[in-house]
Amino acid sequence: MNPAGGIFPSVMVVDDDPRLLVLLADQLRDDGYTVVTARDGTEALRRLESGWPDLVIIDLMMPGMDGLTLAREIKSRADLPIVVLSAIDAGDSKATLLTEVAEDYVTKPYHYPELRARIERILRRLGDRVPRRSLVLGPDLVLELHQRAAIVAGERVTLTPTEGRLLYALAANLGQVVATETLLERGWAATEDADKTYVWVTMRRLRQKIEVDPNRPVHLLTVRGVGYRLVETPGAGESAAAAPGADAAEATAPDATDGPARADMPGVTPGTVANDASSADPGPPDRGRRS
Repeated sequence: MNPAGGIFPSVMVVDDDPRLLVLLADQLRDDGYTVVTARDGTEALRRLESGWPDLVIIDLMMPGMDGLTLAREIKSRADLPIVVLSAIDAGDSKATLLTEVAEDYVTKPYHYPELRARIERILRRLGDRVPRRSLVLGPDLVLELHQRAAIVAGERVTLTPTEGRLLYALAANLGQVVATETLLERGWAATEDADKTYVWVTMRRLRQKIEVDPNRPVHLLTVRGVGYRLVETPGAGESAAAAPGADAAEATAPDATDGPARADMPGVTPGTVANDASSADPGPPDRGRRS
């Protein structure tokens, strides 16, 4: 079975019970899923830095960082579907989790065929919204979001964690406008003094990385005064020729949405772009982050 279509989806399982962790991972692998495991919230967040799964299964009652805290942290980074496992069948807790962070809530001991059916249903429902590993946007751009990378004109470009989170939010709403405020929350939820300039600067750096001509973007476009949208352009060359400079003007004009870099933003100096604090990515935006 393959509810998402194409390659089999990947699932992260987070549980402090080693026996359940191994058992559930084996059951999912037997059904063709790619499985990543973590024994606690800290390990789960560390593993997310190297790639995002299609779905996360989290045990609610874990020592240290509990399941709810972990689910909230994951949702602040990426809109990944979450299934909560819990030995507690508490109506109020279940309602809160389903409303706030989880797509489903399964009580332990679980019946695997039922859990599998719920996973499949969630992935089918979200399949069009959650980007697959390879998202082809045009002849010169393929996004590999689960690997935090892009293939630009045949060359591999590495993305920082923040760049990856922003592109994930845009790709999950492909062709639609995503508000600058939403991108700010996705990228810098844990940064108290973050403001819109963080988004503006990071979007400029992303254009340097994923657009063949950053001054004439055809994929990452600004909607003035509102936000940004990521678009598929099978005939990208024709589109650019049909409207020369139009999108580039939107993308580069210093207006209420795509503003100037701020000198006091962490890692930013005038004329450069923001450096992601969680990435060893110093220096100017040279599109040369290809590997």
